[in-house]
Amino acid sequence: MNDVVDIHLLLQRCLESSIDHGGPGQGRVFLVGAGPGDPDLLTLRAARLLMQADVVVVDHLVSEGVLGLIGPQAERIYAGKERSNHTLPQRELNALLVTLAREGRQVVRLKGGDPFVFGRGGEELQALAAAGVLFEVVPGITAACGVASYAGIPLTHRDHAQSCLFATGHLKDGSCDLDWPALARPRQTTVIYMGLAGLAEICSKLVAHGLPAHTPAAVIEQGTTLEQRVVSGTLADLANRVAEAELRSPCLTIVGEVVRLREQLAWFDERAVVRSL
Repeated sequence: MNDVVDIHLLLQRCLESSIDHGGPGQGRVFLVGAGPGDPDLLTLRAARLLMQADVVVVDHLVSEGVLGLIGPQAERIYAGKERSNHTLPQRELNALLVTLAREGRQVVRLKGGDPFVFGRGGEELQALAAAGVLFEVVPGITAACGVASYAGIPLTHRDHAQSCLFATGHLKDGSCDLDWPALARPRQTTVIYMGLAGLAEICSKLVAHGLPAHTPAAVIEQGTTLEQRVVSGTLADLANRVAEAELRSPCLTIVGEVVRLREQLAWFDERAVVRSL
């Protein structure tokens, strides 16, 4: 019982402690991972910074539950990036972060998932470093790990997959010209971020580069939230199933034998009261 009390006191102290401003009038940017959606998956550090920040610059994929933790004193600036629709071009966003910090403000740059996994976090920190702005990184649970867990799909398993590979479904130039031989290796789980628009081509290319057409695959919409939906199938029929279900972004695609385990391990479905197709 004493251990439980001590843990509760520790949590309270973490949330009540103040931001280290690093000196009078000195601004700082905190690059914070918001996780895949469920606000319970935030780190304590992330929650504390959200409550105490002067300004929060928010990405498109941050869930409403996470946004609800932002303190009432904070100015919110939306800088979302959707496919072919960027509220702020990356260069302007970088400049904005520099300006806010130079004004002496404590800035949270809030990104969905983990800021260093397909989140352009490295690009933004390069701009801050070049401008001499202080920064800190607070990692978050990346979508592959969080969404797979809530879908009941282990990314690795001794009987099915000894490696896991993350890839983005489209490149900087908008193409889908990926390293297909690497993505199609056997006994591997492949996770595709932002691949919904090119799903049919992705499935076709994986088969063309050696994966059997009957390889299990799944697409998860709004993973870890109460709106989570999962469509399972094979590389041969997944794209059609997803189209019939009318899934919408954000979605994550998982390919590999581990998807079969979902039938046994889908613990979140009943809790979320979702449809699994």
